[in-house]
Amino acid sequence: MVTRKMENINIQRAIDTLNIEAEAIKEQIKHLDEQFIKAVSLIENISGRVVIIGLGKSGHIGRKIAATMASIGVPAIYLHPAECLHGDLGMIMNNDVVIMISYSGETEEIKQVLPVIHKMNVKIIAITGKIKSEVWKDCEAIIDSSVQKEACPYNLAPTSSTTALLALGDALALVISERKGFKKEDFAIFHPLGAIGNKIKRLTMQVKEIMRKGKANPIVNDTSSVQDALLVMTGTRIGATSVVDKDGKLVGFFTDGDLRRQIQLYDNLLKKNISEVMTKNPSTLTPNMLVVDAQKILQEKNIDNIPVIDEENKPIGILDERDLFS
Repeated sequence: MVTRKMENINIQRAIDTLNIEAEAIKEQIKHLDEQFIKAVSLIENISGRVVIIGLGKSGHIGRKIAATMASIGVPAIYLHPAECLHGDLGMIMNNDVVIMISYSGETEEIKQVLPVIHKMNVKIIAITGKIKSEVWKDCEAIIDSSVQKEACPYNLAPTSSTTALLALGDALALVISERKGFKKEDFAIFHPLGAIGNKIKRLTMQVKEIMRKGKANPIVNDTSSVQDALLVMTGTRIGATSVVDKDGKLVGFFTDGDLRRQIQLYDNLLKKNISEVMTKNPSTLTPNMLVVDAQKILQEKNIDNIPVIDEENKPIGILDERDLFS
């Protein structure tokens, strides 16, 4: 039910804002030109860090871009331009690349600090909505972040321009990260805690870290009866068991699903030899396999358990689908 208070809210303004800002992001595609490529090359080949400098709303976005870069393997920090004029310039090393962010190119603090940074003989990339501003004339690369209009009805408050800048910064960061060969395994190093850390931990976790082993790994000899196999399965509370030959090598796999299917065929199933009813040449995992890849196999094969074998084809563990979500 729509209340009188809600009736007074101009939802159309929200719709217009989102549409205008979405278009502003799309506009940035045409700015992925040789200047963007030059910026990528400059950052890709540095031995130092990316130092991002911006003021006001551009500074807020600069902080986010620096944080994004740092989280995906591109060392980056943010510096406030006013603080740079009072000592923080000492944080910039000659092997760094500086990204200056100013939509107008007229920010006074940027104008003051830029000539000093030029004297430090570091490479400078500008991201701006006014690429022809005189202040950028000596920069190595100038990325255009201009938008047609702000989402603000008076075309004043930085809205579309900051949204587009954020997206453009993400694009720059991800291209560089990919070029530097950053992988999901690397991501875990920078996100050890929190929701992302837990998710990444799962992405990088290996089967050997969560598989059941030792007494929790059900194994029967191929001369065992089905009844013997069921006792082992029950004892480990896993609805499956690996079957091995006299040398301890995997020759089959038997599950409670196999039991349900076979019991309809044999009156004396419990007395039968396990080798007669087991699944021969079952799917297997290796201990160093990623858990996410193991999960895909379980889903594709529509199975609940799978044996883990070593290089000699001996079952050293078993993975149960419940272990994937524990």
